[in-house]
Amino acid sequence: MNSDFSHEAGSQKMDRKFVQALREGVDVVRMIFFVRMRDHLLASYPEKDRKFSQMLAGAILNELFGTKNPEKIFSAFAENNAGLIQRELKAVPENFEDLLIPLTDALRMHFLCNHYEGLPDYSLGVLARARDYGILLEDRSVPLPKGFMELVYRVGKAYGLVVPQTASKTT
Repeated sequence: MNSDFSHEAGSQKMDRKFVQALREGVDVVRMIFFVRMRDHLLASYPEKDRKFSQMLAGAILNELFGTKNPEKIFSAFAENNAGLIQRELKAVPENFEDLLIPLTDALRMHFLCNHYEGLPDYSLGVLARARDYGILLEDRSVPLPKGFMELVYRVGKAYGLVVPQTASKTT
């Protein structure tokens, strides 16, 4: 086997693992935003049930990150509540000011991962919409992956989604 090929294949495998780790970081931020949005919606719309708040929070999250749930029940829900989704997204900077930095960094990492993996370049539109909503902090530098993962660790730990690792003792 050609050593250049095996090195290249190993590098691609490592890159995929690295991108997967970054995506997991994005997912931690997404989960925090979902939980916070769901709780906000429960308080804002007490006449609605918990399922409505969960579905609306999911639809808002999907709209923000440019993902679509292909299941008919969810796509129909998002279509029927498009105005409410837009209204809540416009209110994110006011209602979730403390999440703007993690959201900005997660949106950018989401874009970079999609770009690296050659996925459709819809992410530029996602970033532009997030900017228009006031969610994307344009003056914030794009984080290096290590800085992003450190931010995810701190925020995830604060929300109880990331458990600190302890060094294992060898016997």
